[in-house]
Amino acid sequence: MKLQHKVALVTGSSQGIGLGIARRLAEEGADVVLNSRKEDEQARDAVAQVRALGRRACFIAADVGSVADCRRLVTQAVEQMGRIDILVNNAGIQAHAAFLDADEADYDQVLDVNLRGPFFLCQAFARHLRDSGRGGRIINNSSVHEELPFPNFSSYCASKGGLKMLMRNLAIELAPLGITVNNVAPGAIETPINSELMNEPDKLGQLLDNIPAGRLGQPRDVAGAVAFLASDDAGYVTGTTLVVDGGLLWNYSEQ
Repeated sequence: MKLQHKVALVTGSSQGIGLGIARRLAEEGADVVLNSRKEDEQARDAVAQVRALGRRACFIAADVGSVADCRRLVTQAVEQMGRIDILVNNAGIQAHAAFLDADEADYDQVLDVNLRGPFFLCQAFARHLRDSGRGGRIINNSSVHEELPFPNFSSYCASKGGLKMLMRNLAIELAPLGITVNNVAPGAIETPINSELMNEPDKLGQLLDNIPAGRLGQPRDVAGAVAFLASDDAGYVTGTTLVVDGGLLWNYSEQ
């Protein structure tokens, strides 16, 4: 198990890709701090799934769009688990709106969760590692839309483009502390956020035509990439984006 004796904090991990990441890191030996905005039955079930893999797990409710919550999340994670070695910024949201119709509230919410949150979580986490005298891993769950335009989702694309440059900057600034910083950029993944798409065969068919691999990705596809970047095998990998999209990025065209 490549992550034995490590502790990972995974935001937005009560379902979907985040839960898949939490489970995979646990399978690799890591203890896991799970997070979402509220503790509910879904969150408690996620914790139970990680514990069933034989690892320690706890849940901390926090809104990563709030700087105060970001700092509290890291502080409480350290208090409950003793340390954090791996930070996975997975939580993310999107708002559908034509650019001319987009409003300030949607923009603020998307940028707060997708960019502001990772910025201040990375800061709190890196300070913890610096003060502990240890290195660590930061992995951001970005998107192919850090590169690929996505009409009617301008705020989302702006947040992911910003996350790409934040990752590159932090990789340089934090390398002397032994902290690597990388992004994983999923393409179209079969998760609850895409449930509407799954029920529209025409739209799904058009999307699959753009994916050379011929299928949607699964949470395990993203989780495997995160597990690699969190491991010692990726100790000399920093400042890069690992695209997990079945070939979508370089084959995509609007219908």
